[in-house]
Amino acid sequence: MIAQTYTYSVVLEPDDEAGGFVVHVPALSGCHTQGDTREEAIAMAQDAITAYIESLLSHNEPIPVDANPSGPVRITVTVKSDVQTSATAA
Repeated sequence: MIAQTYTYSVVLEPDDEAGGFVVHVPALSGCHTQGDTREEAIAMAQDAITAYIESLLSHNEPIPVDANPSGPVRITVTVKSDVQTSATAA
């Protein structure tokens, strides 16, 4: 089993309508989540990123790489897989 580590910048924004925070990961198209608190939103983003990457791996799709993860919030996840990955620059 191969373990790969990925780091992504995430954008947290207050949700003025529902309260809490919404999160999106610019390097991972369609990867969005939310949380009632900033901490919960970050934890949910970590879960969403992991699930997103696991789905790409299971479909033999390339993993987008955040070439320059920057900003106040960066999330690093480690995903284990039997599949050797190819990465694409985001």
